[in-house]
Amino acid sequence: MGEEMAGWARRVAAAELGDALPRRWAHSRGVAARAAEVMRILGEDADLLISAATLHDVGYAPHLAITGFHPLDGARFLRDELGADERLIRLVANHSFALLEAEERGLREELATEFPLLDDPLLVDALVYCDMTTTPDGGRTTAQERVAEIIDRYSADSVVGRFIRRAAPEIFAAVGRVEAALAAQPR
Repeated sequence: MGEEMAGWARRVAAAELGDALPRRWAHSRGVAARAAEVMRILGEDADLLISAATLHDVGYAPHLAITGFHPLDGARFLRDELGADERLIRLVANHSFALLEAEERGLREELATEFPLLDDPLLVDALVYCDMTTTPDGGRTTAQERVAEIIDRYSADSVVGRFIRRAAPEIFAAVGRVEAALAAQPR
């Protein structure tokens, strides 16, 4: 994996999001920056986290948005068109409790069958932490502020609003677990 995968991920995300969705690309770069900050708790999976953080929103690219559910669309693109690493694809597909949003969209079975959740809780939590502590413009925020921002942007009654309200306790718990792991790890 290594630096080669992270560089590849950056090139792919820049090509897919850079011009088409510059704000989404700024968010993805910010999420990758958070990943670089927390990679010390992951050991050999650090570059995988950075790569997943960089690519987590690639499914928003207009020409990839087949179902309109970006985790599924992004994972299919990475698998079908690029033949990406399976663990990377599964992280992108399941980032930030995507199964709950898939359920809201009637896509849970499809997502769970095609892209099972990785059995690596710290890695999964780390990606949630990175995504949910980064603003849409790539800046830092708290998970509580990020959830509130998402509800404000999409409205509480939208599919995304319903999902994020359901996922909020899980998001906060995942962020707390990563913060505890970071606190326990010497710098």
